[in-house]
Amino acid sequence: MHFAVDSDHPCLPGHFPGRPLVPGVVVLERVIEAIEAGHGPLPGLRLPQVKFVQPLLPQQDAQIELETLGPGRWRFRVRREDQLIASGEAVADGAGA
Repeated sequence: MHFAVDSDHPCLPGHFPGRPLVPGVVVLERVIEAIEAGHGPLPGLRLPQVKFVQPLLPQQDAQIELETLGPGRWRFRVRREDQLIASGEAVADGAGA
């Protein structure tokens, strides 16, 4: 799944003045949307492991890669071209941690 956050998104003012960055929570919202697009709505989803390694700027195209680790468990990577932005794991309620 590809996404970009518009430069007028309400999360950007104040994050950060003079150099807006897409907040990590917005990136993670897109990860959850990607998981639910492929597996349906999930009543509960935990993110026990998340690592951000590069910032995402408004208007930059990013891609979410998902790998199924087992029932209700996924590894994700968010990339901008060939650069890793974030990675981690997502676990649905009821699945093993």
